[in-house]
Amino acid sequence: MNEIVEKINKLKREKNAVILAHCYQNAEVDEAADFVGDSLYLSQMAAKTDADIILFAGVYFMAQTAKILCPDKKVLLPRLESGCRMADMITLNQLREFKQNHPNIPTVCYINSTAEVKSECDICCTSSNAIKIVDSLKADEILFLPDTYLGKWVEKKLGSVKVTTYPGFCPTHLQIRPDDVMEMRKKYPDALVLAHPECHQSVSAIADFVGSTTAIMKYAIESDQKQFIIATEKGVVDRLQRDYPEKEFILIKEDIVCPNMKWHTLTDIYNALEKEEHEIDVDKEIASKALKCIDRMLEVSSAGVK
Repeated sequence: MNEIVEKINKLKREKNAVILAHCYQNAEVDEAADFVGDSLYLSQMAAKTDADIILFAGVYFMAQTAKILCPDKKVLLPRLESGCRMADMITLNQLREFKQNHPNIPTVCYINSTAEVKSECDICCTSSNAIKIVDSLKADEILFLPDTYLGKWVEKKLGSVKVTTYPGFCPTHLQIRPDDVMEMRKKYPDALVLAHPECHQSVSAIADFVGSTTAIMKYAIESDQKQFIIATEKGVVDRLQRDYPEKEFILIKEDIVCPNMKWHTLTDIYNALEKEEHEIDVDKEIASKALKCIDRMLEVSSAGVK
């Protein structure tokens, strides 16, 4: 592993490249990454970078977002088949129909959506900032897509806005059921259950803490508790176990793995960077419209942050 990481680092220096890696990736990818985090953090890093090449170890919509934010940079995805099943659940035509059925209502799209979908929404959000984004609109009702579970979690947390959701979902998180939580609590009665808001509401309702990938990791790190049941993608557990061996992190089910997030290997990253292949391109008109949606999110997210 050290040899290929050294080769990747050499290429990064030669090509003025930066590697962004989502924390659902295989943990080995971190060895070559410049920034590792959730969708919001990586979007912020893409917007700030002065690199000539951005290699995104994530899924397709993330690389699209980086290209929209950095149109003059070359954006690479190690394997183009690394898509997002949730993002694929809504097309541009389906979005237009959804909006026509609910006219004159602000539309919030989860960052897990295509550039085309973002181009016709008012503002984007991630699971880290969804509550803040929806609240910033000061609307009585908003449309939220594509993830119905994140949208309904936001509605419950705010209590002051009706969130009408599109019926999309994350197939990986939806595998987690209340019975899984109950079973693991019996095995580990002293453990806290930390869940992602993409989980079904019935899971979020009985978890000890619900939050984004970053929020889950922060909670576990800062808590005095020593044992945690993690109800989100396996990559989170892998990193917590690696970095905080004094605590115990238990994946709620062994099959909570996003297959598309696990496509990329260090070899894929090296090959893509060496050949500068699998470049992401976004239609300029669509990118221009989608940029407004993303920029508005970044502005709201940074408001009040010094």
